[in-house]
Amino acid sequence: MLAWLRRLILGSPLSNERAMHERLPKILALPIFASDALSSVAYATEEILLILVLAGTAVIDSRLLPAIAIAIVTLLAIVVTSYRQTIKAYPSGGGAYIVAKDNLGDYAGLTAGAALTIDYTLTVAVSIAAGVDAIISAFPALAPHRVPLCLALIGLVTVINLRGARESGLLFAMPTYIFVASAFTLIVVGLYRLATGGFTVAPPPLESIPHQTRMLGLFLILRAFSGGCTAMTGTEAISNAVQAFRPPESKNAATTLVTMAVILGTMFLGISYLAWAGHVIPMEQGTHGYETVISQIAKGVFGKIWFYYLIQGATAAILILAANTSYAGFPRLASIMARDRFMPRQFYNVGDRLVFTNGILFLTVLSAILIIVFKGIVNALIPLYAIGVFLSFTLSQYGMVKHAIRLKERGWNRSVLISGLGAVTTGIVTLVISITKFTGDKPLFTLPINGHVYTITAGAWIVILFIPLFSYVFMKIHNHYITLGNELRLTPEDKFKPINNIVLVLTPSLHRGVLPALEYAKGLSPDVRAVHIDTDPIDSRLLEERWETWGGGIPLVILESPYRSLVGPLLKYLEEVKRERPNSLVTVVIPEFVSTKWWHRLLHNQSGLLLKFMLLFRRDIVTANVRYYIQK
Repeated sequence: MLAWLRRLILGSPLSNERAMHERLPKILALPIFASDALSSVAYATEEILLILVLAGTAVIDSRLLPAIAIAIVTLLAIVVTSYRQTIKAYPSGGGAYIVAKDNLGDYAGLTAGAALTIDYTLTVAVSIAAGVDAIISAFPALAPHRVPLCLALIGLVTVINLRGARESGLLFAMPTYIFVASAFTLIVVGLYRLATGGFTVAPPPLESIPHQTRMLGLFLILRAFSGGCTAMTGTEAISNAVQAFRPPESKNAATTLVTMAVILGTMFLGISYLAWAGHVIPMEQGTHGYETVISQIAKGVFGKIWFYYLIQGATAAILILAANTSYAGFPRLASIMARDRFMPRQFYNVGDRLVFTNGILFLTVLSAILIIVFKGIVNALIPLYAIGVFLSFTLSQYGMVKHAIRLKERGWNRSVLISGLGAVTTGIVTLVISITKFTGDKPLFTLPINGHVYTITAGAWIVILFIPLFSYVFMKIHNHYITLGNELRLTPEDKFKPINNIVLVLTPSLHRGVLPALEYAKGLSPDVRAVHIDTDPIDSRLLEERWETWGGGIPLVILESPYRSLVGPLLKYLEEVKRERPNSLVTVVIPEFVSTKWWHRLLHNQSGLLLKFMLLFRRDIVTANVRYYIQK
């Protein structure tokens, strides 16, 4: 039943020969690896406005918003140019982690890996939460169900990705291209309306407008800039997954990266300009009647006609599917780090649908925890966002500077200039984001100390704390694998040694299911003992009476259990056996009978499973199950 359901939901296994056919053409790779970056235009402009409005709604009418948008797009162009060089230099993929590790050392590589792990997790949480916001903007009655909606959509994206990269690309391509087409239509029609008389955006209710709390200054402008930099998240995903493209991999990946950057930059500038020209005022999330900035623009340009709902639907779809960028990028990154023994080996394994199943499931769990902790509120998650990705940008580009200087290939001076400029600019942005977002506005929890209650807010401090923590964990994993490898390595002194084996057959009663276990034990060792734990004196006497006939000459040991425990007397007896034969191996044979129907198993004790679990990690003890299958 479970196997049938799994095949129904995830599909039949794919053979290794299908791996090349699962590689992606550019038209499918764009929605898979660029959906995060493209979707960010739905909230990046809003994040700028939410900071600027803290200085008063009049600031929104100034030219700050277009200026900040132009600065961010300029930065995007620098980063994309640098990442094109990364794709060419490292066609096997791995992005910032590989570049930093190869050129700056293990610690820099682990820092990049930790930053990307956090960023990929936040991408899923932020994208899903923002998609639910778009749904709630069109249908406000769903607001109380924000968290369950987020979790359900994470589950949906997970299942789609578990079916395979090609299938997820086919499913995600249409919504992504519909969003791009509808966004460009909104921008073109909006610009036309501005040129022919303008459009009107209804002012939001006063209670939903953030209160003026700051004076306009450099810090506030930098904070607005750092909020808008969320538009660049996801830019690195293509460089992490070059091998997912069809040959020629590097060329196709670089082309897709530039295409993504052009589309993203154009849409971000267009939406930001319309928001500024239309005097859009952002609403505080969580208030009654909350509506996104892009919803306000679409309603002002088109009114509440069918195209407005198309834009809202496409926006919600692209935001939800933007999580797919992380599902495409993180499992591949985790696989490369697992290959280098910095992450658990399980992340390296490819599932039966030719995807990294364990990485996908791990990402799902982490992002679901974030949604629950932060209640699916985008503005609470945003302060954590972008630090990881900009830190990885900086390490990658500085690594490319070292790479170009070391190899000194043709045109290396130009490469150093491009990557160096990118490293300096993204490094400055990383500092700006870290400082301006260090403490957020949304309370996370309260901490009572000496009679005072302190409110801890969600901010960049969480990411700054977790990046070195993750790096430390990665290094500990690596050290374990190195130690284990040294321990298991064969040397000329290693020889086969004879093993003295003592076999204990657990015998709760005497029936047909026990006899095969006794016969199996006799084949393992001449020293076989049947062990019965006396929890019921009547059953024990009956067993003793029948043992001479059916015991096969094997001695029967009865262990007293005055408190009717199975585990305690057995463990005590095992210690006695080990003291009796200190250099011997003890094999514990557990007879089991297997019913034909699953619900029959609920009617019987699972004591064998408990005993096996208790013996699992004990030194020099082997457990073996001998099953007897019931025919009816």
